[in-house]
Amino acid sequence: MTPAAGAEDARLVRNVWLTIAGLIVVRLIAAAVTPITFDEAYYWMWSKHLAGGYYDHPPMVAVVIRLGTLIAGDSELGVRLVSILLGLPMSYAVYRTAEILFGGVRVAATAALLLNVTLMAAVGTLIVTPDAPLLVASSFVLFFCAKVLETGRGAWWLAVGAAVGAALLSKYTAMFFGAAILIWLVAVPKLRHWLASPWPYLGGLVAFALFAPVILWNADHQWVSFIKQLGRARVEAVRPVYIAEIIPTQFAFATPLVFILGLMGLYGLARRRAGDAAARVLIEAMVWVIVAYFVWHSLHARVEANWFAPVYPAFVVAAAAAAHLVAWSAREQRTATFCLRWAVPAGVVMFVALIVQADTGLLSGYRRDATVRSVGVGWRPLAAEIEAARVRAGASCVLAMDYGTTAWLSFYLPPGTCVLQPIQRIRWVNFPEPDPAKLAGTQLFVDEAQIATRAYVSNTFGRIEKVGEAARKRGSLTIETYAFYALSEPKGDLLDRTPPPELQR
Repeated sequence: MTPAAGAEDARLVRNVWLTIAGLIVVRLIAAAVTPITFDEAYYWMWSKHLAGGYYDHPPMVAVVIRLGTLIAGDSELGVRLVSILLGLPMSYAVYRTAEILFGGVRVAATAALLLNVTLMAAVGTLIVTPDAPLLVASSFVLFFCAKVLETGRGAWWLAVGAAVGAALLSKYTAMFFGAAILIWLVAVPKLRHWLASPWPYLGGLVAFALFAPVILWNADHQWVSFIKQLGRARVEAVRPVYIAEIIPTQFAFATPLVFILGLMGLYGLARRRAGDAAARVLIEAMVWVIVAYFVWHSLHARVEANWFAPVYPAFVVAAAAAAHLVAWSAREQRTATFCLRWAVPAGVVMFVALIVQADTGLLSGYRRDATVRSVGVGWRPLAAEIEAARVRAGASCVLAMDYGTTAWLSFYLPPGTCVLQPIQRIRWVNFPEPDPAKLAGTQLFVDEAQIATRAYVSNTFGRIEKVGEAARKRGSLTIETYAFYALSEPKGDLLDRTPPPELQR
């Protein structure tokens, strides 16, 4: 490499890392001004009662939120802070992976930058769900596998196991990494010697040890979380209509130009033989094993777009390979060059547009769109009206029938307010039992106004009195109208302790 080329590469790397840092700052600003989603509020409640597991998922998302709120308090930014900052080590892991597998800083810098402009990473680390720490852990699984390939040292398998364990603590989808790694070792002749070495199995023990708290929690709770999530794989009726949703949702989540580059890269690695065989097979296995499962899953149930998060580190490395390594025809090269040139501005524009739309509704002419149900716009003023109604009614607790409303109420009502979901109690099994004295008095029940009286309400309380109504609004748009009821004269236990459906089969 000439000195001029070296200086140019150094300048490229510096500019890429400055861009990534700038994108993270933009996410931090967006985090501070965007109300949290109901899922984030739910996981925030988990973070107040850390445990080895929860009804829905393993505990890593709660740990990430707890760390953020210790730094920045119980605010929107506090909930999201650590998740967003983890974008830096995630980017480093992807950078080093691409550098090791395919050589050169251009592929490495491109891979790290492309990951950061996907909505999967930009929104996926801003909106804190189990997919956020899973995405970060997945990048390190790939990085440590690359280190095994680069060094030939067995000790790196312990790091692979630690990364897989961290991924399993984030989401059960990480179990597919084991299959992908096994395929990689079997498919590449020079790697098969690892199958007779103790190191990969020791790495497996590390992953198992890290995951052990989740296993123990499930053992103490009738395996409910495993049954709930693994039960999704059961095929009861084939409904292939869902498979048609996968490509358009990933087209959006990857952003269109990164999606095209990624597909070109996967094709180029498989058919044009760009790069070393071991590197190619690792990338392909990390993508296609998980994609194959979700395609199969889509034959009978919807696959949410964010579920593909663990694929993205490998996918953007393939995209970078398409941009810099694969020998394309003139027409194909023009496509790859166009996608690379405009991927960053297109991704930034899509992210900013999504945040502006979620917060204001401007881009839809202030009409209803897909974001209004999940993002808590309007909840802060609504919570003030609910608190005023609670005080007027003399209610000791606020009740809601779904976990999302319960979580939003807990986040936006004054700290220390008693908020309960009286049904689906398995969701709150890690929480202290509510004070019986508070359950003996009047309760304020909050529900969407258009919903008829719930069977739970009429069966549990002798007196039901409507005491108010208020709307959740985004500007002039009414998202939902909530009614408030004072409930008194309980007929028995306020908490419905019916086992969840998973334990009734």
